[in-house]
Amino acid sequence: MRGGPPGAIALVQRGNRTSVYRAGVSNIRSGSAMDPHWSMRIASAAKAFSGAVSLALVNRHWLLLSDTIGKWLPKLPRAWRSVTLGQALGHTSGLPDFSETKAISAYVQAHPRATPPPVFLLRFVAKQRLGFTPGTRYRYSNTDNIVVALMAEAATHRSYNRLLSSLVFSRLGLRRTSLPAGPGMPKPYIHGYNLNPPKAPSDVTTVVSAAYAWASGGIVSTPAELNRFIRAYVGARLFSRAVQRQQFRFVHGASGPPGPGQNSAGGAIFRYRTRCGTVYGHTGNTLGYTQFMASTLDGRRSVVVSLNGQINDMSPQPMLAAYRRLRRIEQDVVCAALR
Repeated sequence: MRGGPPGAIALVQRGNRTSVYRAGVSNIRSGSAMDPHWSMRIASAAKAFSGAVSLALVNRHWLLLSDTIGKWLPKLPRAWRSVTLGQALGHTSGLPDFSETKAISAYVQAHPRATPPPVFLLRFVAKQRLGFTPGTRYRYSNTDNIVVALMAEAATHRSYNRLLSSLVFSRLGLRRTSLPAGPGMPKPYIHGYNLNPPKAPSDVTTVVSAAYAWASGGIVSTPAELNRFIRAYVGARLFSRAVQRQQFRFVHGASGPPGPGQNSAGGAIFRYRTRCGTVYGHTGNTLGYTQFMASTLDGRRSVVVSLNGQINDMSPQPMLAAYRRLRRIEQDVVCAALR
């Protein structure tokens, strides 16, 4: 479709039966089809993984949702100290978004393949005030999930990569899911493209290092493994239903980009009320990729939609028609899962 990505793939699972729908190509040069077992960048869908890690630690009493930045990360700015883990997970922290600063945009353009540590990312907003009193408003911020992962590291004295591996990847058998440090991708992979119509899409798969997103969006996975993850995450296989009840305190707020239907924000999870019913999940959007994953509360019906181009509600006019079609497709696959 004009203004849209070269390829798209959707997975719909009902019980043990999975249907795969695909269109276009994963690689313009080779013409290879979109494959559910090939790697891709999952963008902000990675925030659900930081939710899985931190809530698993809450379940094990290593962390509390009431724990503050001041308790675990006292070297971060004084103004941030009262922000709690729960507020960071739910984007009600007021923490300024490092990814929106002009300074980091200029730095990434100058050093696209660098591998800075996560605390380096926070320096770009360290002198900024909180956007609002923590807990009083909703505002999506990539800083939130950087802080969440750093709190998990501080509480356990283990790296975030090790925590992902032990608490999520190994438990669910996610062998092709990882958090790379640099710009590389494990082969085979779905190529990501920059969309700038009327120009031809340009391959940007390995242009920018994953370190610039880290826990807020740096994870690499496959459509099939995203589907396995979201079923377990929403189905409370990684932590208890009691912890999930704390996670499921929803406020008005949309994921980025918005998911289908009416969006509400919980702790590293979004509720999508569609014309066919309610699912829970996360979206993602980054250079070259757009993602949507969701599941029913029992973890038995799930959907994943993956595109190898970035489109959202802020896209230029030539791409907005593709974005509107994506929203319809997301509704349709949810309906297919719930019928």
